[in-house]
Amino acid sequence: MNPQSETQEPRPETAGAARSGHVALVGAGPGDAELLTLRGADALAKADVVILLREPGPELAKYRTGLLRHCREDVTVIEPAESGAEINALAVGHAREGRRVVRLYSGDPLLGCRGAELAAACRAAGVEYEVIPGLSSITAVPAYAGVPLLPEGVGEVRVVSALEPDLDWARLSEGVPEGDASLVVLFPDLPDDDAPRGGPGFDRLCKTLIAAGRPGTTPVAVVRMGSTTEQTTVRSTLSRLAADLKAADAKGHNVTSPAMLLMGRGVTTDKEQGWFENRPLFGWRVLVPRTKEQAASLSEQLRGYGAVPEEVPTISVEPPRTPQQMERAVRGLVTGRYQWVAFTSVNAVKAIRERFEEYGLDARAFAGVKVAAVGEQTAAALRAFGIQPDLTPPPDRQSGAGLVEVWPPYDAELDPIERVLLPRADIATETLAKGLTDLGWEVDDVTAYRTVRAAPPPAPVREAIKGGGFDAVLFTSSSTVRNLVGIAGKPHNTTVIAVIGPETAKTAAEFGLRVDVVAPTTSVSALAAALSEYGAAQRAEALAAGKPALKPSQKRRGRRRKTV
Repeated sequence: MNPQSETQEPRPETAGAARSGHVALVGAGPGDAELLTLRGADALAKADVVILLREPGPELAKYRTGLLRHCREDVTVIEPAESGAEINALAVGHAREGRRVVRLYSGDPLLGCRGAELAAACRAAGVEYEVIPGLSSITAVPAYAGVPLLPEGVGEVRVVSALEPDLDWARLSEGVPEGDASLVVLFPDLPDDDAPRGGPGFDRLCKTLIAAGRPGTTPVAVVRMGSTTEQTTVRSTLSRLAADLKAADAKGHNVTSPAMLLMGRGVTTDKEQGWFENRPLFGWRVLVPRTKEQAASLSEQLRGYGAVPEEVPTISVEPPRTPQQMERAVRGLVTGRYQWVAFTSVNAVKAIRERFEEYGLDARAFAGVKVAAVGEQTAAALRAFGIQPDLTPPPDRQSGAGLVEVWPPYDAELDPIERVLLPRADIATETLAKGLTDLGWEVDDVTAYRTVRAAPPPAPVREAIKGGGFDAVLFTSSSTVRNLVGIAGKPHNTTVIAVIGPETAKTAAEFGLRVDVVAPTTSVSALAAALSEYGAAQRAEALAAGKPALKPSQKRRGRRRKTV
């Protein structure tokens, strides 16, 4: 992607481009990039130019990155200036040069944003445009807080911006807490000296509502950073809200802007109402020491538990130093040299598949060959190649040793060929090869790829690892333990260490790491689930003791992690 300042000249018109381009005003949702509509994603995929959101906040970088993943690599990305007129002129200028322009807005372009001004500028310039609605914070944030705006018996929702002066709070709040209306207050937390038209601030707003006739016991909820992994909901009453917000902030809840105040029959003081923040790993920053390709399904599972996964590769996969072994192996597969092929990793599948494609072969070359796979992800990689594994180890024994346990011994009368192909890494253990040999098979142990230690991650990531910035680290093999410590140092003692099995736990202990979670079965899915159960148990224990359910990174940082 090509970052560009709004002061740069537009790119020269590309050959064949139409003289009149197109502007899409795209609502990106309130803060979770996953809430972008399909129509919005399609517009980003076709865009030549994207003008980013301007809103500040700790989640903005992740928000933008999540949105830009829909774009082409050659898209021009522009950081907007403060002036709306300048942004609009820039969008129109690019469109006149024949480009497809996307202007991103938080929430919905025409609801609380200034999309109408860009639409007017496009009409005045004769530029084609469209408005692609987005989820507004007005409905999405209460939903993420578990607050129904129109519960049974309530037929009206009143939405007001606290930035507007001289609001009639008595009229706006009339009949809200006990009647047939709900009240949504936007921007309630900006003191007068922070903006030309600042909001009243929570303390003064609550006192104003009480003075307008609302009882001090009226339930209210304040949601900040709604729909993001920094979301915090404080449920209180009008008379207690200001104090409860200060207490929540003091306990490390990181209560920050933007905020929304909710009042009405759907608001309760029941904390269990907030489904989003009650997920077992909500807001946990989890380090996954794998490449993005390897970690895709694992990261998706972690996000489902509320975590924020961050992939940090610890190994780099490279071709073998000499290709002759692999060439002979592929020829052997085609000519019927092997009875079985055993895959122990996704990388082994990838190495064989790439070599097949170089020779113009596909999965049909495996006809007549039985295929075994260790691990659910390895099996999934084979299926993606068009191959259904014939043999896998039991769910609780996803390892080379587990595969040996179910592998049939060689029988000269039943098996026409006694040879097994085992493509694997140069540093793989001998467990599977030795086990198959003991069963009477002849094993061609072939180096399909080499694993080398990856380059160290950026300095901020290294500092977060050693300083307690991560809440948990998932180790999916002994090599990930060795390599992560080698390139980034030991995780801080507050960081939860989760490992995929006993062998990885043993390696972690050798490096002086305390292991908190061991997956019940040797699979990455079971590892993520085990971490989720650990997080849920820690949360339940804290709440039962009357303490805040803090993330590990929010707890007091002590000495370096010691083995226990």
